[in-house]
Amino acid sequence: MNRKVLSVGLLSAVFWIKAQNKDSLQFSKIDEVVITGQYKQQSINKSIYKVEVIDAQQIKNMAATTASEVLSQNLNILIEPNSGSGDSNAKIMGLGGAYTKVLIDNIPVVSDQGMGNQVDLSKINVNNIERIEIVKGAMGVEYGNNAVAGVINIITKKNYSKKVSALVSLQEETVGKDYDWYKKGNGRHIQNLNLGFRISENWSLTADVNRNDFQGYKGELEGYKYFSDNNDKKRGYNWLPKDQITANAAVRYSKNNTSFFLKSNFLNENINFYNRVIEDLPLGNGNRTYIANDRNYFTTRWIHQFNIQTKIGSRINYLGDFSYQSQERKSQDFVYDIPNRKTLSEEDKKLFYESKVFYSRGMFSNFLDNEKIDFQLGYELDRTSGFAGSETFAFNNNGININRSIFNYANFLSAEWKVNNQISFRPGVRLALSDKFDSQYNYSFTARFNPSEKSDFRAVFGSSNRFPVYDELYTFVVDNNHDIRGNENLKPETGYSLGLFYDFSNSKTHAWRTNISISAMYLDVKGRIESVIISNSPLKYTFLNVNNYNSLLFGGGFSVRKDQLSFNGEVSVMGISQSLTTGNMNSPENYNFYTEANFSANYTLPKVKTLFALYYKYTGVQKQFTQKALENPGQTPEYVLGEIGAFNMMNFTVSQPFFNNHLEVSLGVKNIFDVSDVRNTVISGGAHNSGTGSQNLFYGRSYFARLNYQF
Repeated sequence: MNRKVLSVGLLSAVFWIKAQNKDSLQFSKIDEVVITGQYKQQSINKSIYKVEVIDAQQIKNMAATTASEVLSQNLNILIEPNSGSGDSNAKIMGLGGAYTKVLIDNIPVVSDQGMGNQVDLSKINVNNIERIEIVKGAMGVEYGNNAVAGVINIITKKNYSKKVSALVSLQEETVGKDYDWYKKGNGRHIQNLNLGFRISENWSLTADVNRNDFQGYKGELEGYKYFSDNNDKKRGYNWLPKDQITANAAVRYSKNNTSFFLKSNFLNENINFYNRVIEDLPLGNGNRTYIANDRNYFTTRWIHQFNIQTKIGSRINYLGDFSYQSQERKSQDFVYDIPNRKTLSEEDKKLFYESKVFYSRGMFSNFLDNEKIDFQLGYELDRTSGFAGSETFAFNNNGININRSIFNYANFLSAEWKVNNQISFRPGVRLALSDKFDSQYNYSFTARFNPSEKSDFRAVFGSSNRFPVYDELYTFVVDNNHDIRGNENLKPETGYSLGLFYDFSNSKTHAWRTNISISAMYLDVKGRIESVIISNSPLKYTFLNVNNYNSLLFGGGFSVRKDQLSFNGEVSVMGISQSLTTGNMNSPENYNFYTEANFSANYTLPKVKTLFALYYKYTGVQKQFTQKALENPGQTPEYVLGEIGAFNMMNFTVSQPFFNNHLEVSLGVKNIFDVSDVRNTVISGGAHNSGTGSQNLFYGRSYFARLNYQF
């Protein structure tokens, strides 16, 4: 640990010594604007909510390729990758992806399990992202169901200042120690093309395409070519290979009080699963070969979106979002001859998941010709239809496919009262109706006080519901070894949050610019859905609204910048208390606290414009009660305190522009401390069972080289 802290300190000292006299590109502009939770786009300094912003320059400095890589640097956001499926979900304030709303340009993103929740963040590439806005805490009034822990709003680029703009980017990375330019099974290869056309003063077009070819990480395994006589189950990958292609096209119009954009996003992803179990296949005449039953997974997603901002009459502002989205996942089984490197038989592709969503959200504001009082009236509706094939493990359902649809409609109202230049309030309420669940009410109240131009106080109260996901409603796995059933009578969970925030800024033109922030948050989730043992003999599980969840968060941060040098740092302490129930046994409800901290430093040499960027994050030991593994079905349940081990992450990048900034070359290293597995005695034993294993979070240290050319 001392060596790691020393490394951070030495690199920080290098940045400090080299301070010079020019504004850095890495800092947020004074007039930076946000849209998340606002009546209209406005300065972040005037936002009534505490909005965290990660801009395009920061994303570029990180050399990140997906949204999951960017967000992993943020405190109290843990990106939990599934090394088997390749998915990555955000965990905010200790709650999983089902409790966080993920939006692209204010539109919730379709996923396997709902609108905007359980979104795989590794499927969102960052090549056309303008900024990412994050609001933590329950945001049910503004964003509806599942915004319990917060909202992540990804804002994409839509217009360009130049008549014609073209950017080509190539990035090559090692995956751990593995890399090869040609051979299958080594490295990560990324290509991107981004085009922009300013047709006229009012019209612009954008288009981009990105390919992210991840060739898998073997870890302690030996890859897809491996086989052995004793079937030691070392074939395959800890992180599955996947090839991902995304494309975007958008047209934007803006004139006077009206602007709109029409955008389409396409995703195609192929994931390769290589079975660890190898079979011996006799060929006759004493010959034999080795085969495996492998499987490929295919995901296709379309997001079509239309957004309009205009005035109705001479006063009323209207903001409307309309979207149609679809996502389907297919699988294909095949028998692979390992020594001879060929496919012996191949089945047809089977559709096992499908989601189709129509979504619309509209907001009307500026009803009164009054600078102090404003109202916002809004509506939101979505119709989500889902399909789960009987061949999927969670929905075997005795061979019957599952088709379900849910329609939700909501109206929300809020009012903003600016008492004077220093004090403002915003209360809000939402009524949500559903053809599946009872009516839901959400409330919010936000207050902002700025005693001077340099300081702000914010108090934010909010509530939000979390609707049950597809698995919790419709799982049906009943065979000789399992009896796990969903519960269609589940009720939505209800979450409440209260946040207090203080910010101080000193923005003198020719001096050190400093920002200091302090925050405290409380989150309470009632009626939490959990998998519960309803019978020990025979052993049966179902899902019930039985648990409560509470978290406390205290944090502080700073940023210091002058000329070409900047430092940013944050620290937080979070405590989690939750009640787990199994039969008549309840877990302790003590708060278990853990610490997180991050630090970043950026420096640009003034004459040659060489950029040095460092990013560091520490996550402390996390403790959580979990049910002890049972030796037999009739044994009395017992809860023990499991742990997730501490880990440190650090990335370093050097970038150099050439030819009047048209060409840029970047080199760097990710995960300098070579973290891969983290000790975990909470989840490794399975649902409700403690374990003694580890959790695979990363794939070790990797090196990258990136080439950008701006035409």
